[in-house]
Amino acid sequence: MATQRRSLARTILRVLVVLLVAVALAAAGYVGYLSATYYRIDDGIQLEVTGPAAANKAQLEHGATYTVATYNIGFGAYDPSFSFFMEEGWMADGTPTRGDDSTAASKEGVLALTDGAITTLQSLSPDFCLLQEVDVDSTRSYHVDQSAAFMAAFPTYQAVFAPNFHSAFLAYPPRDMHGSVQSGLLTLSDVGISSATRYSYPIDEGFPQKFFDLDRCFSAVRIPTDDGRELVLINSHMSAYDEGGVYRAKQMELLMGLLSAEYAAGNYVIAGGDWNHALADSLELYESEQLPPDWVSTLDEDELPEGLSVVQADNLAEVASCRGSDMPYVPGVTYLVTVDGFIVSDNVVATAHNVDAGFAYSDHNPVTLTFELAA
Repeated sequence: MATQRRSLARTILRVLVVLLVAVALAAAGYVGYLSATYYRIDDGIQLEVTGPAAANKAQLEHGATYTVATYNIGFGAYDPSFSFFMEEGWMADGTPTRGDDSTAASKEGVLALTDGAITTLQSLSPDFCLLQEVDVDSTRSYHVDQSAAFMAAFPTYQAVFAPNFHSAFLAYPPRDMHGSVQSGLLTLSDVGISSATRYSYPIDEGFPQKFFDLDRCFSAVRIPTDDGRELVLINSHMSAYDEGGVYRAKQMELLMGLLSAEYAAGNYVIAGGDWNHALADSLELYESEQLPPDWVSTLDEDELPEGLSVVQADNLAEVASCRGSDMPYVPGVTYLVTVDGFIVSDNVVATAHNVDAGFAYSDHNPVTLTFELAA
């Protein structure tokens, strides 16, 4: 009997060793797969302008008023019940909170939220749209091509797509794997685009962070004006999960350098998008039962280069542009902040407005900028 027990124990041990080796080899193989498929998109690449050969308007005119809308559409997943697995927060009493979801609930849900975001934008009648987290072929959004949907909804607009998230299959979290992602920034313009460039932001390329952060970037679209100069229109999405804000500071430095150079050259500058910084002292502006989360940095307007400024929304105190995603959206409970908006040069006269879409189609609300070129 003792001999049989020892034999059984040896057999069990061998099985366990084989299983552990198999798991270790599978993990090593998966890391190798991620490493082999990882790359960063080149900096400074020229982007294709698609859509009609000629836009409705050939150039921007002095004396005319234009509207640009920025909207992070959250890859069609963020209905009010959605919470994101990478986001953490705290209730006011210190109780920790964490999101649950990685992918959208269903393809039908992605289509419905995408259509809702489109309808919201169409109701604003913007001359320009700056969209972030627009998926083109991703597991998390059931491979719905949101870029194509927005372009079809604005058929007379020229379009520029800048990829900023391209990943192999991410097998995490185990119960709701994020999968492969192809996503980016989409700019739509009712005025003719002369050229467009994609600029890479600095990001954390350490292991394993580089596999889960986006290939952050901004796009610069050039629009001719009636005085021979250009409007440089920026679509930007800065890092969120950046401990200590180290890389966001580097990203801001890079972008502000380009904006300053364009302004010094006599051009008009409008930079919009999702800054992942609290704008206009909105860090603790809104009613909530939560504390400000770590992912929100604060944009210090005193540090902006000369000639550039944040345009504060005229209804900032009433409407926020972003909700926390560490929990489902509950008005009066979930953390709110304004991280979406615009920085403009002082040769642009502008007003901004936070659009109250009730976070129905994304964890963000759109923000509009109405502007004129200064004489």
